[in-house]
Amino acid sequence: MDNTPASNFLQNIIAEDFDAGRVTEVVTRFPPEPNGYLHIGHAKSISVNFGLAEANGGRCNLRFDDTNPEKESQEFIESIQSDVEWLGYRWDGDVRFASSYFQQLYDWAVHLVEQGKAYVCDLNAEQAREYRGTLTEPGKNSPYRDRTVEENLDLLARMKAGEFDEGAKVLRAKIDMASPNMNMRDPIMYRIRKVAHHQTGTDWVIYPTYDFAHGQEDAIEGVTHSVCTLEFEDHRPLYEWFIDNLPVASHPRQFEFGRLNPSYTVTSKRKLKQLVDEGVVAGWDDPRMPTISGMRRRGYSPAALRKFCEMIGTTRKDGVVDVAMLEFAVREDLNENAPRAMAVLNPLKVVLTDYPEDKVEELTAPNHPSREDLGERVVPFTREVYIDADDFREEANKKYKRLVLGKRVRLRNAYVIEADEVVKDDAGNIVEVHAHTIPNTIGENPEDGVKPKGVIQWVSAAHGVPAEVRVYDRLFNHEAPDKGDSNYMDHINPESLSVTTHAVLEPSLAKAEAEQGFQFEREGYFVADRFDHSSDKPVFNKTIGLRDTWNG
Repeated sequence: MDNTPASNFLQNIIAEDFDAGRVTEVVTRFPPEPNGYLHIGHAKSISVNFGLAEANGGRCNLRFDDTNPEKESQEFIESIQSDVEWLGYRWDGDVRFASSYFQQLYDWAVHLVEQGKAYVCDLNAEQAREYRGTLTEPGKNSPYRDRTVEENLDLLARMKAGEFDEGAKVLRAKIDMASPNMNMRDPIMYRIRKVAHHQTGTDWVIYPTYDFAHGQEDAIEGVTHSVCTLEFEDHRPLYEWFIDNLPVASHPRQFEFGRLNPSYTVTSKRKLKQLVDEGVVAGWDDPRMPTISGMRRRGYSPAALRKFCEMIGTTRKDGVVDVAMLEFAVREDLNENAPRAMAVLNPLKVVLTDYPEDKVEELTAPNHPSREDLGERVVPFTREVYIDADDFREEANKKYKRLVLGKRVRLRNAYVIEADEVVKDDAGNIVEVHAHTIPNTIGENPEDGVKPKGVIQWVSAAHGVPAEVRVYDRLFNHEAPDKGDSNYMDHINPESLSVTTHAVLEPSLAKAEAEQGFQFEREGYFVADRFDHSSDKPVFNKTIGLRDTWNG
């Protein structure tokens, strides 16, 4: 065991457990319910659980807590596995399922009934709420609490056999209806659900609750440290009660850490599902979504997400994390690793009147200004090129560092040019700029000493690749879109997506592989879309701008 000082309170606990001989191996687990796609908060939980196992030479299980078949699906199972692997983690052994333990869990439920510690209750949902009490008033015992062991065993067996309707009966633990902890007031262990399960089919018509199943699943798998977020802190006494009252093979311990709540973000699965169902976004993997698959499609890298989780740390407190920290981690990663390329999103044709019509000059450009290992690329230069319309003005003040009539600008990795005249349509719109090149200025300043005002990107009109570019921004324009009584739907950013179908890219980008990211010079970071086949052109998604425009 490495005696390096621990980096957070969970690592401190593990170090103490090793030193005290309470554990000889660390076993953690990541236990998602397959009822939606994983989001940024899950990325934090994944990094904590898998990270603790990695740091201590242990194992981490991937276990689907699939106890609610009505909301679960194979699609979610597959997406979750893909997300974990994409983040760079590998679970121990095979994927595990709570449903694999259904028979054992039922046997343990029978054991609690036999011990007089569980009973079948006929209260309906409304009655159960009345009997449960409030945060300031104790609950009342169910009128069915004193059923005999024999009667409870008979009723439980008949529940399992499907004799009763949904909602007619539940199995409850017999603990303490006066407990100040609401979770200990005879919690439900089993409900009747006559729906097929994605793993067990129609074998079961009763399903265990998460609170009953979770700790026992940990015990079956030999989990030593069951790490979850702070909302489960009040559930820990119940977790321990089941462990203490059942003949389980091991005694895992639960620990809680503060969940990740980024600003400008909603992470409730129910709310994310509503965004999908109502067509606010194009699916769970829409690049504006805070899902891992959405961020992946947006062009975020696994390294950036892991770095972000490391930056915010692991503490015992809940709090809001500025989403700008995530965006900082993404920019840092892309600035260092993304190759450069040129793209013109709003093309304006420039005709270089002194350049031969049939000449094609193959210029070389570095793929990264400080990464020689990324090599170079060939960029064709021709008489007609496209620049961005925003990079030209007929007149401008001295602060404007782009192309102006009678002034010079450098085309990136190419010639210095000087604008001579414009061509306009009948409506007075500029449709073309005529300019001339300044000789011998590839990699050199003009010999006459008149330097260019700035540097702009360009693409050969003859060789450029038409493309669709989707410019994404934050989905919400409020830092706390679902706080208090606020309706988060009222804070949708109407400018979260704009699409240009007439962008032109340098030819090298036609060969970009799906999910390959680039810095489009002076525009931002973009990624080749990995899924979309609706366009007959290459599709690129904007990952993030070159700088934070939300905070000035």
